[in-house]
Amino acid sequence: MKKKPNLFKAMLSITLAACALIILQPGFAQSDNYPSKPIRVIVPFPTGGTTDALMRVIGPKLSASLGQSVVIENKAGAAATLGADYVVKSAPDGYTLLVGAAHHTIAQSVFTKVPYQFGTDLAPISLMAMVPNVVIINSNIPATKIREFVALTKAEPNRYSYGSAGSGTAHHLIGEMFKLETGAQLIHVPYKGSGQAVTDLLGGQISAMFDTTSSALPHVKSGKTRALAVTTAKRSSALPDVPTLAEAGVPGIDVGTWFGLMAPAKTPPAVIAKLNRELVAVLNDPDMRKQLLEMGIEPLASTPAEFKTRIDKELKEFGALVKQAKLTIE
Repeated sequence: MKKKPNLFKAMLSITLAACALIILQPGFAQSDNYPSKPIRVIVPFPTGGTTDALMRVIGPKLSASLGQSVVIENKAGAAATLGADYVVKSAPDGYTLLVGAAHHTIAQSVFTKVPYQFGTDLAPISLMAMVPNVVIINSNIPATKIREFVALTKAEPNRYSYGSAGSGTAHHLIGEMFKLETGAQLIHVPYKGSGQAVTDLLGGQISAMFDTTSSALPHVKSGKTRALAVTTAKRSSALPDVPTLAEAGVPGIDVGTWFGLMAPAKTPPAVIAKLNRELVAVLNDPDMRKQLLEMGIEPLASTPAEFKTRIDKELKEFGALVKQAKLTIE
């Protein structure tokens, strides 16, 4: 008599085989107990700037939430692309992350050669903050309004300059947009980070900056610099008395600087989801929100998909703007 197959044993064998295949998938074991060691977060700018300050405030809270150390490393250079390239080439295991910023979508559009594709080679985790930029000038310059400052630059074309965190950064792009819209005669002076540019602005080596409000705020409050206008459509909560460029008679510019946490592409979805969940919780904490707002930084949590939508939109818009302005960098 022919023996019937044991259906239970057959089903059990199939189930075990399927589980084995899942476990053998890259990143499964790591995702299950992630994080099991310290996490490095690459800040692609020097110490002293907004990107660095933001992550050093969020880092300890995120570390406590994840139960592992969050180690911040500064890898500055090439308009933040050096640090981004380092993360792109790192293992996609969730242990090397990047503080991405608007500077990266701009750099992808401005530079003719970038060793990665910002829109595809990095996985968005969550936005962290949006920071308006502000037009600030050395307090010794005799101007209190945008139009007065523009008139000064036109009267003496080779005298006035503006500093940026580097060629191809948000500071640089906003400066060039400002020149196109107003006809201001300003010489661009690129630095390796906004901290160095601010130092020279205070010392009078450069005349102006299109800096983030968080970086500019202490010096505006002390009177060492003068804020003329913010570069976003809405006023900054940190500088409520400072008009927007549109209110100051310069329409057509609405650019702020966003910051967000990113990982190398192909990082396991479970790792991305956990990082998003913990980071969003940190950003929504009332004490954290209060601390960031006092720094002139507006908290802005998101889903990975919402973050991706912003990146794709900016890559398209900045690409068109750069072509219009004929602004390319080798």
